[in-house]
Amino acid sequence: MNSGKKVAILQSNYIPWKGYFDIINSVDEFILFDDAQYTKRDWRNRNKIKTPTGLFWLTIPVEVKGKYNQAIKDTIVKNDEWRKSHWKTISINYSKSKYFDLYKSIFEKLYIDSTNTKLSKINYEFIIEICKILGIKTKITWSMDYDLVEGKTKRLINLCAQTNATIYFSGPAGKDYINEESFRTAGIKLSFMDYSGYPEYRQLYPPFIHQVSIIDLLFNEGPNATNFMKSFQ
Repeated sequence: MNSGKKVAILQSNYIPWKGYFDIINSVDEFILFDDAQYTKRDWRNRNKIKTPTGLFWLTIPVEVKGKYNQAIKDTIVKNDEWRKSHWKTISINYSKSKYFDLYKSIFEKLYIDSTNTKLSKINYEFIIEICKILGIKTKITWSMDYDLVEGKTKRLINLCAQTNATIYFSGPAGKDYINEESFRTAGIKLSFMDYSGYPEYRQLYPPFIHQVSIIDLLFNEGPNATNFMKSFQ
């Protein structure tokens, strides 16, 4: 076990998959980097669930016309109609899952009662509640809380310095753009998440697929969900 403060820095996603929460649970502070540019057809405003007819995308409609360079933190949802639609779709496809009733009121409240119109805040609400369900106690902050410098690797190193982190925890995609030598020079250890080897769990609709929203795992395995995640083992 490495000693020292661990930090991860990722953009907010909508009802993310289990790997996202494994990263949160692996660090002492998780920074939502929503100063980053919003990207279409990405995980910021959509995710997949399982249905009897295959995978289905749940997508939050956002305003993008004429806003090609907008940051995630500034991205606004178009309307509130998606809330009832998403909750209805989830209810139809997961009502027969073993633990749907256990979490039904939590998610129904997130969908129906929330009045947030900013994508960042909506994603944050779901992430916080799911962390509570999983028992994740990691401190979650925003990139807006810190001073940001130019350059991808420089910015990450600078955020690590501001948080007194000695270990930077990244998703596997980070290997494609992170300058490892710069981290070594700064005295920060790099650690990459490994998404291979996840155990399968009980899913309502075969064939089994790992890359779906964590709500699939929660509704099917309930309090046992962490047995099928890597950071809790």
